[in-house]
Amino acid sequence: MATESSATDSMQAQLQQGGILGGLLLAILGLLALVTPFVTGLALSILLGAALVVGALVHVAAAFSASGARSVVWQVLLGVVYGLVGISILANPLLGLTTLTVLVIAFFAVEGVVQLGWAVTGAGSRLWLGLSGAISLLLAGMLLVGFPATALWAVGVLFGVDLLVTGVSMAMLGRTEGT
Repeated sequence: MATESSATDSMQAQLQQGGILGGLLLAILGLLALVTPFVTGLALSILLGAALVVGALVHVAAAFSASGARSVVWQVLLGVVYGLVGISILANPLLGLTTLTVLVIAFFAVEGVVQLGWAVTGAGSRLWLGLSGAISLLLAGMLLVGFPATALWAVGVLFGVDLLVTGVSMAMLGRTEGT
C-alpha cells in the first residue's frame, strides 16, 4: 500500500509541475502575441485557411463513403466551399484577418445584446449580466469605429490576452493543487 501511495504522490507532483510549466508557457506565448498582434493575427488567419483546406479534403473523402447521390453532392459541395474559402484566405491572409475581425465585432455585438436582454428579463444576476453585456457592446463599438485599422491588431491582442489569462490561471491552479 505504501508503494501505491508514493506512486500516486509522485504522479500528482508531476501533474502539478506540468500544469505550472504549461501555464507559464501559455503565459509567455500570450505575452509574445500581445507584443506582436499583427503577426499573431496573420498566423491565426493562415492557420484558419489551412484548417479549411484540410476540411475540404475531409469532405471530399467523405463523399466516397456517402450513401446516396444527394449525400455525395452535398459532401463535394461543402468540400468545394471549404477549399475555395481556405485557399482564398491562404492566398491573402490579410483579407482573412479582416474577416476574422468582422466576426469578432459581430460576436461581441450579439453577445452584448443577448446579455443585456438576459439582464432585463431578470434571469440570473442583473448587475453582472448587464455589465458584461454593456462591455461587450462597448468593445464591438470600439472595434467597429476603428475598422479597418482594428483588423491589424484586434484578433492578435484578444488571442494574446486569452493565452496570458489561461496560462496564469493554469500556473496558479498547479501551485494550489500541491498545497
